[in-house]
Amino acid sequence: MRFDASQISAKDAYALLISAVVPRPIAFVTTVDGQGVVNLAPFSFFTAVSSRPPLLALSIGQRNWQGALQPKDTLANIQANGELVVHIAPVALAEAVNGAAAELPPGVSELQHCGLTALPSVHVRPPRIRECPVQMEAKLSQIVWVGTPATQALVLVEVLCFHVDDAIWSDHLQGIDPLVLDPLSRLGGKAFGTTGRAIELPRPDWAVSGFTAAVSRQKASPDN
Repeated sequence: MRFDASQISAKDAYALLISAVVPRPIAFVTTVDGQGVVNLAPFSFFTAVSSRPPLLALSIGQRNWQGALQPKDTLANIQANGELVVHIAPVALAEAVNGAAAELPPGVSELQHCGLTALPSVHVRPPRIRECPVQMEAKLSQIVWVGTPATQALVLVEVLCFHVDDAIWSDHLQGIDPLVLDPLSRLGGKAFGTTGRAIELPRPDWAVSGFTAAVSRQKASPDN
């Protein structure tokens, strides 16, 4: 099968993208509006793009509200005050992540709607979510408008502070253990993904002959 991008609809191109580019990490983002209302929303067009400074990229579109397109609350809040907290949600919060995607009326906080707990941040106004084991306080770096027409915002944000739960830290890995974190990811359609297995491969060194076999790690379960 072949699909020429110029010959298919935006809807079909979107369906191909979200089913081919998988799994996608989910940015679970808190922002605050001018009245102090906390907004919470998930975004799966999301990735890390730099480590010095630590930069994240979010792609945020518009939403149809009462028959008109307008910026999503997350984008409007970031444009207004430049502050946010990006969380990595575990599989245990799947219902809350899905629930936060609902089109709630402006002024209604998804944080309360999803039954999550707010914690004060150190550098920014938006709160952190206690139930998320990774919380990244961030500020706006720049917005690049993309698309035809240019209505999609590629939002680059700089991480100011990382909050990491001790329970997911691995001294052996010198970082977060992905199998303990158990992050929720996005697949195509209505599907979400989980991290059940990891394959560890050493970086190839062409000065050394031969290859080291991959080491597979399986997330702990009652059956193993």
